[in-house]
Amino acid sequence: MKDYGEELKELILTVAKEQASDLHLTAGRYPTLRIAGELVPLVKRQVLTPEDTKGLAFAMLDEKSQAKFLEERELDFSYSFEDKVRFRVNIFHERGFMAAALRLVPVEIMTLKELNLPEIIKSFTQKEQGFFLVVGPTGHGKTTTLASLIDIINKTRAEHIITIEDPIEYLFTSDKSIIVQREVGPDTDDFHKALRSMFREDVNVGMIGEMRDHETISAAVTAAETGHLIMSSLHTNNAAQTIDRIIDSFPGGQQNQIRSQLSSSLLGIFSQRLIPRVSGGLIPAYELMIATTAVKNLIRENKVHELDLIIETSSEQGMISLNQSLVDLIKQGEITYENALAFSLNSRELQALLGR
Repeated sequence: MKDYGEELKELILTVAKEQASDLHLTAGRYPTLRIAGELVPLVKRQVLTPEDTKGLAFAMLDEKSQAKFLEERELDFSYSFEDKVRFRVNIFHERGFMAAALRLVPVEIMTLKELNLPEIIKSFTQKEQGFFLVVGPTGHGKTTTLASLIDIINKTRAEHIITIEDPIEYLFTSDKSIIVQREVGPDTDDFHKALRSMFREDVNVGMIGEMRDHETISAAVTAAETGHLIMSSLHTNNAAQTIDRIIDSFPGGQQNQIRSQLSSSLLGIFSQRLIPRVSGGLIPAYELMIATTAVKNLIRENKVHELDLIIETSSEQGMISLNQSLVDLIKQGEITYENALAFSLNSRELQALLGR
């Protein structure tokens, strides 16, 4: 009988050694890593059988969690290996077999400089109240950016910080601030319920891992209006799409109200995506929209389609357009023109900025 605990250990050590971001375990395939954005099968190992994927998955779960998975057929959780490596894990069924996807969560919380992110977003950590969003596609570093911003607050301000996550990824150590981390499942039933409780917990700063429904968004915006600094993430591509997604998540009769609330409480929206680097690895390109008076007016007046133009023409106020970020990375020799074109949301404008 195989020792799946030992086999899992070998795979995790391989993830660390190869500096991979993800490990995929699927029946009928080799264990596969994602390295610098590319999938790399471990062909020197054996192709996984259904028994292997079940054994490896259950090696990460206690009996209670195994029972929960068998009942619900999929499970999100965080997994620590020897207190050295942490993963965000999703176990699920495919074709009737068990499979797992493990995302590496670095133990150390990196600084904005280490993440190659603009220093200007540090200014949002100094706000007493308001709503700040980090958005972008799945797997492009939103959680890492939020963790970096929260840690800046932790190290520079004496505040009570509460995070609500599903699952908890980065582990914070309280410094000047008190940080309480709540995980959906073990600590609270859902984001919305935890957010409502936050009002009774003497909180200054709240970090919501992800806003999944209009109840959570409504509670977050209300918290931002009532004297709290709220940071969260959404799976959207840019600032304009984020505003539309938030508004559209509400029933028609409530959209004017949330539009008004959002226009008054929003601080900014930071959108990012990770792009293959010429020298290897990944580097972020980003867009930053700051909620100036002009931006707030456009949101209130339902002229969201004009936000892109505001961002493009407001660099002197600190705003950054995605295309300008891509152009800068090309000029610095960090990314190729082809990759910039692939990640741009407006390829014609990108070509114009490059004089092509």
